[in-house]
Amino acid sequence: MGKITDKNILDKIEDALNKIRPYLEEDGGNISLVELTDEMVVKVKMMGACRSCNVSMMTLKNGVEVAIKNALPEVKEVIDVTSL
Repeated sequence: MGKITDKNILDKIEDALNKIRPYLEEDGGNISLVELTDEMVVKVKMMGACRSCNVSMMTLKNGVEVAIKNALPEVKEVIDVTSL
């Protein structure tokens, strides 16, 4: 499994993350893009309070994943690799 390095595609993901980032920062958290696989799976790392938050999975799926898929509909899934 490889990763996508196309700057235009990665910029779309970063723009989506930048839109949701202020909400995470309000609660002491943050998020960073790790990679986009060639299977169109976005890997992110939850940081700060998001690492231990009991609703982080809901935030990931209902907030982050929705924002990224709106920006880049080809994305199949967004996964958190914080604990990997």
